[in-house]
Amino acid sequence: MMTTTSKTLYDADFALWIEETVSQLKNGELAQIDWENLIEEIESLGKSQRKAVRSFLVRLLEHLLKRHYVLMSDCYRAWEIEIRNFRQNLRIELEDSPSLKSFIVEILSKSYEMALENVREDYPITDFPDDCPFPNDVEALLTDKFWEVTE
Repeated sequence: MMTTTSKTLYDADFALWIEETVSQLKNGELAQIDWENLIEEIESLGKSQRKAVRSFLVRLLEHLLKRHYVLMSDCYRAWEIEIRNFRQNLRIELEDSPSLKSFIVEILSKSYEMALENVREDYPITDFPDDCPFPNDVEALLTDKFWEVTE
């Protein structure tokens, strides 16, 4: 059951609301918990994490495409650094939530479409493949240097 005080506290001082909610949970004061807002906050955590994974994946795919297909050797090093950074960001998310590996596989095709649209706009004379040339394998996406195959 939600109390008026909890609802008001949630709106007035979020940090204090968290502190009190954690204390109530630890002390087993379940009747005092602002369940509606607690559930909403937990759901938003999951959505935020998925949004971050999607963003990191799109950016990774953009840089993999640039490094593999755009013939600008003076940019290779910078793109490789970005690839490393986005891979690290994804690994951090997966370390906290290994089940997101299946989410990456699930969104790979759509993420590739987004990345492809972005790089085609930035490099209109480069011939990028319509279908994702990278494997549907999270470990390979996070480790393989796909550009070394053609060099």
